[in-house]
Amino acid sequence: MTVLSTLQSALAGGAVQVIDLTAPLEASTPILHLPEPFANTIPFGLEPISAYDEVGPAWYWNNIHTGEHTGTHLDAPKHWVTGRDGLDVAQAPVQNLIAPGVVIDMSEEVERDADFLLEVGHIEKWVDENGPLPESGWLFYRTGWDARSSDTESFLNVDDKGSHTPGVSAECAKWLAEETSLFGFGVETVGTDAGAAAGFETPFPCHHYLLGAGKFGLTQLQNLATLPATGFLVVVAPLPIVGGSGSPARVLAMIQR
Repeated sequence: MTVLSTLQSALAGGAVQVIDLTAPLEASTPILHLPEPFANTIPFGLEPISAYDEVGPAWYWNNIHTGEHTGTHLDAPKHWVTGRDGLDVAQAPVQNLIAPGVVIDMSEEVERDADFLLEVGHIEKWVDENGPLPESGWLFYRTGWDARSSDTESFLNVDDKGSHTPGVSAECAKWLAEETSLFGFGVETVGTDAGAAAGFETPFPCHHYLLGAGKFGLTQLQNLATLPATGFLVVVAPLPIVGGSGSPARVLAMIQR
């Protein structure tokens, strides 16, 4: 039996389960809102072309209108100034789009503090308990924030002092970029950085350091609570947009039962 036929049998028989980590993509999907004078992306939209009518009697199809960074999406290095000479989303190495993944769960800390920041010490403690981070793989950061994804106001969590969503400290982002062999980093929030990251000494450190180091980001993941801490395979399928800084993506996890 070949490796692929073994996998196919495991999928068909339920020994390997596929979990969808992707947020539904629709007009109500939350999107990032930058303050003036910065420009913003558009929300996702469908424009009907025909629907079994006089301009298309036997078929239904739509034009889609969206930004690259809408819903569950992949950030390519080219998205940020520190990675401007790096890969675009069409150049993402396909062998790394199917890669091992691990989850660090800080949802209890985030429940107590929406501005919680992941630190190097948290990851080092996780490694002591679970083993090394996967080489050329993904680290997913569970915060429980996906529970808010059906309500834009709660998901963005903005008040008169700014946005309050969990993220990563500048020191930790730099460490992930420079001291690990990860391919990418994924979160449940609207972006890989904390809501308050614009005011950090290094603003938006996940974007600055990780994309600058040629790594990739994933945002607005869901269902991380259903994954084990280690031992699963991640499948990331962005659109190969030539010159694109990112793309909406279908993200799946395969776990052995």
